[in-house]
Amino acid sequence: MSNLRQEFIAFSVEAEVLKFGQFTTKAGRLSPYFFNAGLFHDGATLGRLAQFYAQTLLDAGVEFDMLFGPAYKGITLASSTAVALAAKGRNTSFAYNRKEAKDHGEGGTIVGAKLQGKVIIIDDVISAGTSVRESVEMIRAAGAEPAAVLIALDRMERSGKDGALSEGSAVQQVAKEFGIPVISIANLEDLFTYLSGEGAGAELGQHKDAVAAYRTRYGV
Repeated sequence: MSNLRQEFIAFSVEAEVLKFGQFTTKAGRLSPYFFNAGLFHDGATLGRLAQFYAQTLLDAGVEFDMLFGPAYKGITLASSTAVALAAKGRNTSFAYNRKEAKDHGEGGTIVGAKLQGKVIIIDDVISAGTSVRESVEMIRAAGAEPAAVLIALDRMERSGKDGALSEGSAVQQVAKEFGIPVISIANLEDLFTYLSGEGAGAELGQHKDAVAAYRTRYGV
């Protein structure tokens, strides 16, 4: 596991954004961990999160002209990542969408820079892929090109009900459907490696077996 990935998992645990125990997901599954990027809600943690997004994007080597954040979480993520990129010497524009079209002022559903060139879609996670699908449609409708999706955590998890699970994970399905890479700061494998290491400590390490069992049941 790279230092950046290891640092991100540790940072998420420290910020209590990544928690362990028993949590019911939107799909109705009982998960041994829960990741909620909405809890990066102060200046210090959001600023550090943006640094992880920015560095991961730069390390990926993907060509891009601007960022796009799907409402609602993506709005903060795209704007803060643009600030972090500028601090690293890469000044780039960003845009986001509003849920309801505005009929005055600038109007429409897109706020910020004009969608053009190669666009990076930034979000927290991919569950059903709905926000990515909507984002791709908006970007292409504007004559721009979706270049990649950048997320915080790839759960590496199949969708569907037990006995009828999807062939690939939500991330794999998005990448295949739109023909664009999905880049994550960290993934479930990194999380498991973290729990297996000394840095996690005995208290967190006790959740390793539960995460392993969940990965065996639903993972790719």
